[in-house]
Amino acid sequence: MNDRDLMFLPAHRQRQMIVNGEISSVEMTEASLRRIAQLEPQLHAFITLDEEGALKSAKEADARLASRSEPGVLHGVPIVVKDLEVTKGLRTTLGSSFFKDWIPDYDSVAVERLRATGAVILGKTNTPEFGNREETFSNVAPTCNNPWDVGRMPGGSSGGTAAAIASGMCSIGTGSDGGGSVRLPASFCGIFGHKPTHGRIPRFGGQAQPAYNSAGTSGPMSNDVRDSAILNQALSGFDARDPGSVKAPVPDYLASLEEGVAGMRIGTTMTLGISDVNDDVAEMVEASWSAFSELGARVKPLDIEFDPIPKDAWWTLWTAGQVAMYGYLADERPEDLMPYTLEMIEHGRTLTGADVVVALRNVQNLQLKLHLLFEEFDLVLAPTNAAVAWPHLQPPEEIGSSPNDDAMAGINYGAIPFTMIFNSSFNPAASIPCGFGEGGMPVGLQLIGDYDEDATVLRASRAFEKARPWVGARPAVS
Repeated sequence: MNDRDLMFLPAHRQRQMIVNGEISSVEMTEASLRRIAQLEPQLHAFITLDEEGALKSAKEADARLASRSEPGVLHGVPIVVKDLEVTKGLRTTLGSSFFKDWIPDYDSVAVERLRATGAVILGKTNTPEFGNREETFSNVAPTCNNPWDVGRMPGGSSGGTAAAIASGMCSIGTGSDGGGSVRLPASFCGIFGHKPTHGRIPRFGGQAQPAYNSAGTSGPMSNDVRDSAILNQALSGFDARDPGSVKAPVPDYLASLEEGVAGMRIGTTMTLGISDVNDDVAEMVEASWSAFSELGARVKPLDIEFDPIPKDAWWTLWTAGQVAMYGYLADERPEDLMPYTLEMIEHGRTLTGADVVVALRNVQNLQLKLHLLFEEFDLVLAPTNAAVAWPHLQPPEEIGSSPNDDAMAGINYGAIPFTMIFNSSFNPAASIPCGFGEGGMPVGLQLIGDYDEDATVLRASRAFEKARPWVGARPAVS
């Protein structure tokens, strides 16, 4: 089997080959590193590649297997980690020049648990500064490109992980999602990405801040739904260092994965009551809905409106958070911050305490609205984004029939209006490839579940994956 075919295998299959002795972890890791050497000059998926550390970990994985130690769920499998996760002994830049030389002496919770799976960390993937853009560029690494068309962006802020997986540098990785940062690049790059129920994966050590994050969570990204379910299971569970961590037993996300969607009550919406979408996206998303009907689900249109629009509260809390976490950097050397981060901080400093309290109240009302919605539905289907990936820094001029002029801090929210809702509401949501639009670029279908119903989202995603497989399609850079 050549390197390309090997790296496009699901991670759980790679792990089984290693455990069965068909290939060693060292050989698997070397294949991944050869792929990275071949493709990285075109994609810039990494900020820090750790070849020496990866091969050392792979040798240790092989030694543990030889000693008959119980293999972990991703034993010996090469994996990438977004550079917003703190990694002990491995450079963690957070996409910022302020941290370009930082080598932490501790791991984030997600990385601690990732290491416990036996996976081999290849390095840290490209991210905009502090995860603050829908594109992936900063001043610590070259701009990340989309494997389907290197003239286009891969999405953000987990763009590096998405590009690495989509191109077949590896099969699985971690992202983080504070406003769509797992689902957007998954959609733009044609892979699967899951944003878990908020609090299921603790955030201590994420973004270098141990404080509670009211929107963000780590999340798995992969070419295969089962792989993401395995990683989501491994990373989930209470940790006392995160005051937002859910202190309850973790559901078994794999137990019902193959049970399908027969009998599920599914609501469909092309707009979420917020925005139109471009025709190429609408065509693919609408076509995907029939798969769920064919599989026995009860599918019907969903009429929903939001007042106020959830993005407003999300933006208030996000920018206030930027002040709390990184405002001191703007005081020290504002010229060294990316313009988008500096603009967020400057906006956050215009807010009053009352502004923040109103935003928190609106978020609670949003959560209540969705609790009531999911008494009627088991799952909601919507577009992940309103347009396919666009050329770098050139978002579409129109969305549907309206001018695309909704931008803040340079971020084009008009093309990505559908994801931050579910960060604020804490609901689990995933993006799964459902076809191709303008320029042959991938289109993503967003699946949203009730609070703590990640198993339902993953189960439905797996059913769709089997009904409408996308794994045979490969990007130009692969």
